[in-house]
Amino acid sequence: MIKQIIFRIRLALANEYKRPHIYQKHLGVKIGKEARFTGKINFGSEPFLISIGEHVTLAHNVTFHTHDGGVWVFRKKHPNINLYGRINVGNNVFIGSNVIVLPNVEIGDNVVIGAGSVVTKSVKNDVVIAGNPAREIRPLNEYEQKLLKKAIFVDSHNMSEASKVIIQHLDQQN
Repeated sequence: MIKQIIFRIRLALANEYKRPHIYQKHLGVKIGKEARFTGKINFGSEPFLISIGEHVTLAHNVTFHTHDGGVWVFRKKHPNINLYGRINVGNNVFIGSNVIVLPNVEIGDNVVIGAGSVVTKSVKNDVVIAGNPAREIRPLNEYEQKLLKKAIFVDSHNMSEASKVIIQHLDQQN
């Protein structure tokens, strides 16, 4: 119980770049370099079955399920029945807020997953996916071209300066 309290305190005090290392050490999930978690992440009951690549962002409330809880309805007939599956996330991936990733899913490299998506199947490289169930929306290069038309390039880490640039840019669009 004390370990759990210390874990939660460390998470609460950590920034988005420190959180991955705390999860890895405490839960056993494999996490690559330059990973960042921008909020609370749910690695489920078998985090040791999850592998996160390098340069990956997990936004708030991403949930990984490494088992099929539906086996519950068969437990009287088949005591101790379980069904598990690994989840592997490639390199250079962004997973939006409230995404759910189900067992036996492999997410390729250079992937963007839209907020609120439910990922039920493996995802190939270089795509944007979204929806429930998640499906391919467009190739990553098309998404990049679309973004570049609307992008705001902010080179300041000072929030006061950055907010001025952002507001000025948005005001000019109207």
